[in-house]
Amino acid sequence: MRKAELEPRAWQRMLSGRRLDLLDPSPVDIEIEDIAHGLARVARWNGQTEGAYAFSVAQHSIVVEDFVGRLKPDLPIKWRLVSLLHDAPEYVVGDMISPFKSAIGINYRDLEHRLQTAIHIRFGLPPKIPESIEKLIKRADRASAYFEAIQLAGFTTSEANKLWRKPKIIDDYKINLQSPKQAKDAFIKRFEELLDKL
Repeated sequence: MRKAELEPRAWQRMLSGRRLDLLDPSPVDIEIEDIAHGLARVARWNGQTEGAYAFSVAQHSIVVEDFVGRLKPDLPIKWRLVSLLHDAPEYVVGDMISPFKSAIGINYRDLEHRLQTAIHIRFGLPPKIPESIEKLIKRADRASAYFEAIQLAGFTTSEANKLWRKPKIIDDYKINLQSPKQAKDAFIKRFEELLDKL
């Protein structure tokens, strides 16, 4: 047997035709259409949500970017784009719930970090994000999780308050589920809007 046949495949073929090496991702192998397509088909909450469609990571990402803008309206556009792409590595690795990521350990987080860095470089964004921006995105992410939990994932308001706390600035938000195609199209549209403003 040849050596190449013995080594496990560590790349993913994308619909664009690109081959993305998961262990050593190159920015040249990253396309926004692949990201949007993948995220629109990845279900948040492991699919344990109500409704005709799963709540996709693409739709969640749009909500988080919107919340970032509400929390800090004067934020430079590059950080809004970073917030839209905050879960972009999940287009190839999927969306694992936080408890499972913790159980897997640091190697998974390192893989995610390498993918995120390549994605940022591909779209002209800083590879390293300031801690203040990371905290802002995390705050918006928790706010989205709060509304998702109550409206889609069967959590009571009391449970959601204990786990994520009701957002102070964002009083109310209504989630309208989108089909995978709608979520993909909306993600690409928002990406292009932000990119045009850079």
